[in-house]
Amino acid sequence: MPHLSMLRSYTWADLLTIGNAACGTVAIFLCLEALAVQNPACLWYAMALLPIALALDVADGYVARLDRRRQSRLGADLDSLADVISFGVAPAVLGYTLGLRGGWDILVLTYFVACGVSRLARFNVTASALADATTGKVKYFEGTPIPTSVLIVAMLAVALRLGHTGEHLWLGVVRLGPASFHPLVLVYAASGSAMISATLRIPKP
Repeated sequence: MPHLSMLRSYTWADLLTIGNAACGTVAIFLCLEALAVQNPACLWYAMALLPIALALDVADGYVARLDRRRQSRLGADLDSLADVISFGVAPAVLGYTLGLRGGWDILVLTYFVACGVSRLARFNVTASALADATTGKVKYFEGTPIPTSVLIVAMLAVALRLGHTGEHLWLGVVRLGPASFHPLVLVYAASGSAMISATLRIPKP
């Protein structure tokens, strides 16, 4: 095999997908930087990167459909892996950074990421069966798409803007047994559960 053969096999759609993954990865690092130096600006940059990741996620699907003769064999799996980073791990780390750090919070955030991974795996397995025979597009989503987590990011942006972070998170904090629990984290639980729903069907645009 020639050197860099995998990189040479990338299509333009694949490069957009890599851009999606890069945005999510940098957002995670910015959250870590915010924790280390207590710099709120890092959080704003992290939040700004996730809508950009969403735009790249939408664009890669559009570009991939422009030329069906040059479909990437990596495309579907690459897209799923990028989405796990940008719309699964990054929003969870952002929530942790803003104050969802109780033991039960971490458990729920982990559940959210696991649901995102499971939902993407199910999509990859069932996509061909759900695709329209003429257009090749999937007719509907089973469960909410993982990029809908940007709505949680938007909510956290409002909380940050209003100063409701850390000890001042909306709905406060309660002690449940050995660990603390922020009721706000239930937003992640609801989002994750909607992702893995087998009965919730959303038409794909």
